[in-house]
Amino acid sequence: MEKVLIITYYWPPAGGPGVQRWLKFVKYLRDYGIEPVVFIPENPNYPMLDDSLESEIPEGITILKKPILEPYQLAGFLAKNQTKTISKGIIAAEKNQSLLQKSLLFIRGNLFIPDARKFWIKPSVKFLKTYLEEEGIKKIITTGPPHSLHLIGLKLKKELDLKWIADFRDPWTQIGYHKKLKLTENSKQKHIGLEREVLNAADQIITTSFTTKAEFAEKTRKPISVITNGFDADENKAQTSKLDTKFSISHIGSLLSERNPKNLWKAIAKLTKENSAFAEDLELKLAGTVSEEIITSIKSVGLGEKLQLLGYVSHKQAIVLQQKSRLLLLIEIDSQETRGIIPGKLFEYLMAKRPILAIGPQKWDVEQILKESGSGEYFQYSEKDRLKSLILTHYEAYKRGESNFVTGDMQQYHRKNLTQKLSNLLKSV
Repeated sequence: MEKVLIITYYWPPAGGPGVQRWLKFVKYLRDYGIEPVVFIPENPNYPMLDDSLESEIPEGITILKKPILEPYQLAGFLAKNQTKTISKGIIAAEKNQSLLQKSLLFIRGNLFIPDARKFWIKPSVKFLKTYLEEEGIKKIITTGPPHSLHLIGLKLKKELDLKWIADFRDPWTQIGYHKKLKLTENSKQKHIGLEREVLNAADQIITTSFTTKAEFAEKTRKPISVITNGFDADENKAQTSKLDTKFSISHIGSLLSERNPKNLWKAIAKLTKENSAFAEDLELKLAGTVSEEIITSIKSVGLGEKLQLLGYVSHKQAIVLQQKSRLLLLIEIDSQETRGIIPGKLFEYLMAKRPILAIGPQKWDVEQILKESGSGEYFQYSEKDRLKSLILTHYEAYKRGESNFVTGDMQQYHRKNLTQKLSNLLKSV
């Protein structure tokens, strides 16, 4: 089988959606005649851990490790909580930022370009150059963020005769939180220059969304393919859960400060005031890291007693929560920059076959997937009355004893089918 080197920062025991994309690709690549070799940091500073994912690493996979120097580790003893939240992309509104938080953001944005993992570039290139030559590996994949990993691919591409695929799980300069990093004009131009250089040097670019593909197409003539995230049906078979007895509205995953649909909380609160049965049956479950701004907004409309903050849960626990919930929330920041963000949790929601209520920016890529799969409804932030009406419709179905399982065809988003798409691309490069 042809060997392909995959350079990734996130790998078990890392938790969160960033690790799952390439863990699942690695799981299925051998089925399509490709032997993956994985290169990861030896001592990473992961913001979330999930030991359960280690059991999904296929047997016999070659995993290479090299130490990494991380500023977050050095700064952790000064401001542990702040560095971890910044690492997760959770940045408080500017008016709520302390002087220390503002300082850390300025340092992160201007001293560590493209990101705080930049010190892994030079030693990784030195090690991998020798390894690739000795093993005769001619194809490499870098996946970001962190986008510093793309600079490893860039330097290897310059020094060796190989083919390089750059996988963007999120955008680079156009991601929502980029503007919050307090970048100087010089730093902005450095980011733009590095992004342009990567996009024009890679042999193939992969994005996870249609909007990001369109944005990149304006910056490069290199071929760009969309391979979304997906779900693994094996996980669904392993977890079977009965629906919640209460009318549970659940969000599984991080809720950043700006992912705060205040009209949704107001619509739910209004229903509790108008309908005593709804108030009795309601459960509002949030699993994962939730910003204080979100919690304050929910409590301010009188939903504090209905709120369950579950904290970080393992991947397996998340699947159970999704399967049990009566209605699943999918929420993205309301800005033009986030139109191309398709959260990984969407595809696990599809696997759970529970109805989805999605709230996000105008022309959000998620709307296309929801329509094609018949799995839910998309709303803009301003649509309070329509939100209230849909929630009431689902609640009335719940009271009639209906399960409301989604029946659309989701197979194109199965991880194995997505891996076949990836393998075809790899073979064609």
